[in-house]
Amino acid sequence: MNRLLVSPSPHIHAPVSTRSLMRDVVIALMPAVLVSVVFYGWSELLVLGVSVASCVLLEYLVTRFLMKKPSTIGDLSAVVTGILLALNLPSTTPWWVVFIGAVMAICVAKMTFGGLGQNVFNPAIAGRVFLLISFPTYMTHWEMPKGLFGADAVTGATPLGVVKEGLLQGGKLSELISPDYLQMLLTNIGGSAGEISALALLAGFVYLLARRVIRPHITLSIWVTVAVVALVFWLVNPERFTGPVFNLLTGGMILGSCFMATDYVTSPMSVLGGIIYGVGIGFITMMIRYFGSYPEGMSFAILLMNAVVPLLNRAFHQKKYGRA
Repeated sequence: MNRLLVSPSPHIHAPVSTRSLMRDVVIALMPAVLVSVVFYGWSELLVLGVSVASCVLLEYLVTRFLMKKPSTIGDLSAVVTGILLALNLPSTTPWWVVFIGAVMAICVAKMTFGGLGQNVFNPAIAGRVFLLISFPTYMTHWEMPKGLFGADAVTGATPLGVVKEGLLQGGKLSELISPDYLQMLLTNIGGSAGEISALALLAGFVYLLARRVIRPHITLSIWVTVAVVALVFWLVNPERFTGPVFNLLTGGMILGSCFMATDYVTSPMSVLGGIIYGVGIGFITMMIRYFGSYPEGMSFAILLMNAVVPLLNRAFHQKKYGRA
């Protein structure tokens, strides 16, 4: 007899499905996808195409020929994973590296655990971290977007990378960067494709909130934690530690907090558990940024807190239906 995996009661029917939820996520990601293609051009289109096609094909093959089950690619979850993985990669990533990331995301992080709804770790984040550790040269080769379709793109470092490298060489923040926060919010920041425009990602986040696909408590708890930790350290030594706004607008902060930390499967079911989960992600991210060897810490923080989610679900239960 097959085991039934269900969510906490009450089981109220709603006119939504996995496919409709994933379709909304795809729609929400479109502004960031379009901006990344405009600024990075054909190279970004190649990364997106290989990533999405690989994730869909791999899920189909694993489901049909290894698990001997009906194909699940119709629920669009593999498409979402492919888009998120591509947005977490530099536009210069070779196609075969993208494919290896898709193998890690779909075959290892998702299907090994039984598929959608049973995976412990966010597949796109798992794929990205695996590539970062395995192919650091490709994963840290950035192009600064300058002009439509990358016509004038040049190699450069991300703002977080500039800060990390400069501080290691004994520099001071005032000498290393003079951040333009409006530019960071709009467009034109070097890094992975998903870092190109905070505003485009926030537009997608608002869409998901309006559609009630996600709730804001996880994302807001991450942002508040990052802002508080950054403010404390910045007040202690503004020449050594970056401030709250800089940390909120750089790296994978917006993409991770809005689209990956809020993943239904790998985030806590209760509100209180979600807040603790978000606080943990924000704190770990800042500790890695300030004291770790990597300039960015969002991906590692989400993976680490994914592992804590079962404990949070056990410790913080939803209120039972009909009880105070």
